[in-house]
Amino acid sequence: MIELTVDAAGLARSRLAVSPLHEVVATLLPWGLEPSPDADPWVARARRVLRRARLPLLSELALDGSGYVPDFLSPHPSGPSPTVEEQLEQVRCTPPERVLSELEALRVGRPLNGLAGSELPTGVRRAMARGGAHVARQAATEMRRYWELVFAPHWEAAKAALDAEVGRCAGVLAGHGAARLFNSLHPDIAWADGTLRVESRLRIALPVPLVVVVPSLVAPRPGVGVDPTREESRPPTLVCPVRAGAIAGTIAPAAPSVEMAQLLGPTRAGLLAALTHPASTAQLAARHFLSPATVSYHLGVLHRAGLVVRARSGRSVLYRRTPEGSRLAKSR
Repeated sequence: MIELTVDAAGLARSRLAVSPLHEVVATLLPWGLEPSPDADPWVARARRVLRRARLPLLSELALDGSGYVPDFLSPHPSGPSPTVEEQLEQVRCTPPERVLSELEALRVGRPLNGLAGSELPTGVRRAMARGGAHVARQAATEMRRYWELVFAPHWEAAKAALDAEVGRCAGVLAGHGAARLFNSLHPDIAWADGTLRVESRLRIALPVPLVVVVPSLVAPRPGVGVDPTREESRPPTLVCPVRAGAIAGTIAPAAPSVEMAQLLGPTRAGLLAALTHPASTAQLAARHFLSPATVSYHLGVLHRAGLVVRARSGRSVLYRRTPEGSRLAKSR
């Protein structure tokens, strides 16, 4: 059980935030191996992409069972809705001593709180030998790649679901107060007599200055992030799963119709259906578990048929559907 004691002033300061990197890190927890049945298919594919994308640091820090993922990978939201670029910069600029302290917390654990230590993987030790600043830079680089492959193609729709949950919470807060809000988040979260209680295998009880509530499409149950180094009085984050209805109503599966698959072939039909938002060859290859060459070939056919167009965006070439492609993709 995690117990967070918050006074009236702390309740007044508590806030809601949408955090891209909290969603990224949520897939590194055991939740990423067994996502909620209501989760969108891209969540279930995230770990497979992680294994195949040659992201050594993130792969070694990902958990198969109980344990701890360093908090610097999911920095505190600087506002109600930071961009992924802002949060990646926070990761990159994490003080080196904090990075090493959190990795040390991973090694020794917190036995009194029910968190066992674990041996640091070889790649993590090798990165640490080059200093905390190197670890932070490598982590930010790998997280950007992971984001581009797994999250970026879906983020517009995902963020709409998260924003909708923030709006619901804000309405409860404004109309009924903080106690009603916390008691409405999840059955495993309860507020009473100045203490927020969250069901957990960990044993933590501490006073906190405020709580940052972060809704999540990845997490199937609540989680609390507290400062493992105990060197700063960082407020805890309370990660709460968004209810299934919010996900289902906002994120539609990108599946082609039978007729479109018969007309174009299953691979081309799947790629055309997936282009609900512009995407690169690499993103589509990762999402469909195809080689970039195969995706490039099929996109070329769709381009010549006038169903997709392409345009350069920075170092990437993004494909999007033409009006004719959208009409075909939406036909039934």
